[in-house]
Amino acid sequence: MNTFYQEYKTGAESIFKILAKRVDDKQIQLVCNAYELAVEAHKEQKRKTGEPYIIHPIAVARIVAEELELGANPVIAAFLHDVVEDTQYTIEDIRERFGDDVAFLVGVVTKQKKKKYDKSKQVDNYRQILASVQYDVRAILVKLADRLHNMRTLASMRPDKQMKIAGETDYFYAPLANRLGLYHVKTELENLSFHYRCPREYEHIERMLNGVKQSEEENLTSFISKVCELLEDNGIRARIELRYRMPYSIWRKMRSKVCDFHHVDGKHYIRIIYDAKDLHEEKKLSLYIYSVLTDYFKERPGSVANYINAPKENGYQSFHVKLLNDQGCWEEIHISSERMVRNSRLGCTAERTEENVKAWLEKFKAVLKDVAYHSHEMDYMDGVTASFYNDDIMVFTPQGKGIILPKDATALDFAFEIHSEVGLHAVYARINGKLSSVKTVLHRGDCIEIGTDESAEPDEEWQKHVLTYKAKRTLRSYFTNKVVMSYQRCRCCHPLPGDEVVGFKNLDGTITLYKRNCQEAIRRASEQGDIIVAVDFEENDSCLFPVRVCIRGVDRHHLLIDIVSCITEKQNLSISQLNTVTTDRIVETSVDFSVHSVNELEQAMNSIGNIENVDEVSRIDIE
Repeated sequence: MNTFYQEYKTGAESIFKILAKRVDDKQIQLVCNAYELAVEAHKEQKRKTGEPYIIHPIAVARIVAEELELGANPVIAAFLHDVVEDTQYTIEDIRERFGDDVAFLVGVVTKQKKKKYDKSKQVDNYRQILASVQYDVRAILVKLADRLHNMRTLASMRPDKQMKIAGETDYFYAPLANRLGLYHVKTELENLSFHYRCPREYEHIERMLNGVKQSEEENLTSFISKVCELLEDNGIRARIELRYRMPYSIWRKMRSKVCDFHHVDGKHYIRIIYDAKDLHEEKKLSLYIYSVLTDYFKERPGSVANYINAPKENGYQSFHVKLLNDQGCWEEIHISSERMVRNSRLGCTAERTEENVKAWLEKFKAVLKDVAYHSHEMDYMDGVTASFYNDDIMVFTPQGKGIILPKDATALDFAFEIHSEVGLHAVYARINGKLSSVKTVLHRGDCIEIGTDESAEPDEEWQKHVLTYKAKRTLRSYFTNKVVMSYQRCRCCHPLPGDEVVGFKNLDGTITLYKRNCQEAIRRASEQGDIIVAVDFEENDSCLFPVRVCIRGVDRHHLLIDIVSCITEKQNLSISQLNTVTTDRIVETSVDFSVHSVNELEQAMNSIGNIENVDEVSRIDIE
């Protein structure tokens, strides 16, 4: 035991030294006690590699202390995070020795054993982790540290276990880290997940990336040297980093742009990092560096992204621009302060005042509460993952209020973000003053105005054109609660409420309605008479059916205006499509609109037929 103890205490002592810089001696002693308990509790256990299990809690504690820079209690919880789940010790034992706070943190990261899970063991575990956000984000950070070390050592697992753990990581843990602003954790998690899920594809991209690094080295060295020279000549003290994006990031770009490796831009970026006293000086220096560089290098029009004034939703700040190098290629430049770089690494824990963390997580907490409340209407994980997104954009209301949305969000997402009623009654959008469809994809900096109509209702197709949780949940709830027909209409005769109809029961239990004079109905009645069912096809205020009428007549001044006015003003019906052709003064017009019943259609047709110079009005099928 002594040999075993000494071998691993060295690693633990380095953690104590890291913590000693920011916590007192009493807290250090508690951390030491937690380490001692972890050693005792796990002394008989081994990892899949055959190594003593204690190396895992030590590694997790190091991530929490060194990489996430958390305090004593989260480090204690990291040492003890598997004790309750895998040994004879209980939460009460933890509480008695280390207090309520540590017991809470350990309790959150301990998987609860149940006889029956609501959906699955994994989903219940996600719920448990996310529920802790309501009280304390530190528990999630300990869990992310645990997952990070597990991913770093995943090579020892069987392929099926690798796929399970990597799938969980890509689906839940990496997006969660991104949502909390932990850029480095997010990047490493998603890249490790890709490595174990798709090893051949990963290795192919990694090999190609290594080739690019070699071929670009000389040109990039020359470009960076010139940047350094310009900064020095202008009295700007800064350090420069060349950073290549990971294989997963390259793969995601290949997929989103539908291109191969060679046609992906932005495989690397250059970061200029300076020190500054406060936000005012950061803005001033960023703009000064931008000015110095663009005095020499040509700037790509529209490439500036000012994330300092308009941070991403996870708190990311920087000033981005693209500059033309001597080889005629655009170089992506990130201008950041030391504070911004640190915040990008530490995310929501970077500035650890209670108010700061509370404000940071306020919107996320509200979403989680709403997801939990409406989980009977929308799958819990669908709701959660809709609030996780890799990148976001800021757009604006006409009053100048900034709204943060996922990249590729539409005007519909914007409308629902303003208010659910605005989304439900949206008719059109004005994007930067231009009249646009509500399904139009938005871009950073767009100014959007939504036009509404109280009588307008959502189209079911809208569900394919929204990304945000709020829009998805509101639309799903609307269509779930809307009266839905328990039958389908024949695609040949398109019966309406009030038509004489007959129903046929299908193999899947649904009922298809036909007009009684439909040839298909007559054929089925002669061959499948035993599946005919009695049907009451009655008018319903919430159900509209598209129809098309053909109008023929003699051309005259204002004839088309009178037809449109008759349908929209007199009959109060909405036209969706209109086509008209005049040949030798004979007009033939087809009009598509929606009605509640055959009686409403006949009333409209009779009214149209009474218009001067209209000779014939007939109903035709919409194919």
